[in-house]
Amino acid sequence: MDPSHVPVLVSQVCVALAAAAERLLVDCTVGLAGHTQELLRRTPPSVRLLGLDVDDANLGRAAEILRPYSGRFDLVRANFSEIGKVLAERGLGTADGLIADLGVSSNQLDDPSRGLSFESDGPLDMRLDRRSGLTAADLVNDLSEKELADLLYLQAQERHSRRIARAICEARRSARIESTLLLARLVANAVGVRPADRRGRIHPATRTFLALRIAVNHETECLTALLRQIPDVLRPGGRAALISFQSTEDRLIKESFRRLVREGRGRVLYRRGLVPDRDEIERNPRSRSARLRVLERCG
Repeated sequence: MDPSHVPVLVSQVCVALAAAAERLLVDCTVGLAGHTQELLRRTPPSVRLLGLDVDDANLGRAAEILRPYSGRFDLVRANFSEIGKVLAERGLGTADGLIADLGVSSNQLDDPSRGLSFESDGPLDMRLDRRSGLTAADLVNDLSEKELADLLYLQAQERHSRRIARAICEARRSARIESTLLLARLVANAVGVRPADRRGRIHPATRTFLALRIAVNHETECLTALLRQIPDVLRPGGRAALISFQSTEDRLIKESFRRLVREGRGRVLYRRGLVPDRDEIERNPRSRSARLRVLERCG
C-alpha cells in the first residue's frame, strides 16, 4: 500500500464484500489500490477484481502495487458511471460486489498541480480526469455571479455563496483568477475569516473548493448514474459498498438504497451506515467525515 495514501474503513468494506465474493469484485475507484489490495488479500485466488479509475497516473501506480496479485486483476481507465458498459465490453456479466470510495486520493490533494487544495499554490484545475476540458478556472472566471452563487450553495451548502460570488466577480474584472491561493484568499476575505484565526474550524474556502471540484468532475451526475446501475450490475446476493465524505453524496446514496428496499430489490446492511472509530480518525484525520453504506441486492 502506498504510504502517502490511507484508505478509509478498509476492514468494514472487506467484511461486507468478502462474504459475497465468489467470482468477481469491482473497485469503482481504484486510486492507489488501498481497498483493492486488501480485497485481493482477503479473498480466494479464484476471485478476480476489475478496477476502474479516471486518473491514469494512479492506475499506473496501482498496477505496480498490485503486482503480487498478477493475473487476478484488470485495471481500466473509466469513470464509475460507465460500469455497466465496461462489464459488458469484457463479457463479465454481473459482479458479486462493488466498492466506490467517493473521496479524493491523498496524493491528488497534496499535488499542487492538481489545484485541489488551498494549502499550497497551484493552477485552478481540479480535474481528476485530465482528458476533460473544463477546469475550475473556467468556472470561476466565466460563470455569472448568480451562477457562481448557485453552484456554491447547491453543491456544497455554502451559506456565504452570494458574498463569495460577488467578491470573485469583482476581483476578476482586473485579471483572471488562475491560482488556488488567490481564490482561497478572496473567499476568506469575503466571509471575513482569517484562516490563521479560525481556531479549529474548517478553512473558509473549504466549501468553495468542494463545490468547484464536484462541478468540474460532474461528480453528482456520475454518482447518480452509478446508483441507477447497481441493480443491473450486481447478481442477486451481491453487495454494493459506497463511501461518501459529504452530506449531499450521502443523501443521494441513502435515498437510492431506500428506494431499492421499497421496490424489493435491495436490503440495507447497516441502517445508519458505518463511520470511522476514534483510532482511525487519529491515524487518518481525513477519514473523519467518511460514511459507509452497504446494500445487498435482492431478487
